[in-house]
Amino acid sequence: MRNPMRYTLGTAAKATGKAKSTILRAIKSGVISAHKADDGSYEIDPSELHRVFPSTVAQPDSSNDTQPHEEHCETLRLRLEILEAERQRERDQMQATIDDLRARLDRSEDRVSGLLTAPKRARWWPWGRG
Repeated sequence: MRNPMRYTLGTAAKATGKAKSTILRAIKSGVISAHKADDGSYEIDPSELHRVFPSTVAQPDSSNDTQPHEEHCETLRLRLEILEAERQRERDQMQATIDDLRARLDRSEDRVSGLLTAPKRARWWPWGRG
C-alpha cells in the first residue's frame, strides 16, 4: 500500500519541475534516499526530495487544504474513540476476572481455615494403624 504522504517518481518530478530520470539518477547515486516498493516503484519522502530539489509548485491555498485535513482529523478522532472503547472493555473484563479470582481465593481460604480448626474425629475402626 502506497504511503499518501510520499512522492512517486512522477509526483516528485511535477513537484520539482525536474525530469523523472533526473530524480531517478539522484536516487541511484545516493543523493536522495527513497524506499523501493514491492512493485518496483519508488516512494520518496517530501523533505528528502526538497532537501536537494526545491519545490516549484506553489503552496496550495489553506482553504483548499482544510477539507482533507479536517476529514483526516475526523477519521483519527473516530479511531481514537474506538480504541478507547476497546480499552475500557478490556479493563472491565480484567476487573471482572480479578473480582472472580478474589472471591474464589476467599472461599478457598475459608475452606482451609475450616479444615484446620475442625476437631479431630476418633477412628471408627478398632484396629487402627500403628
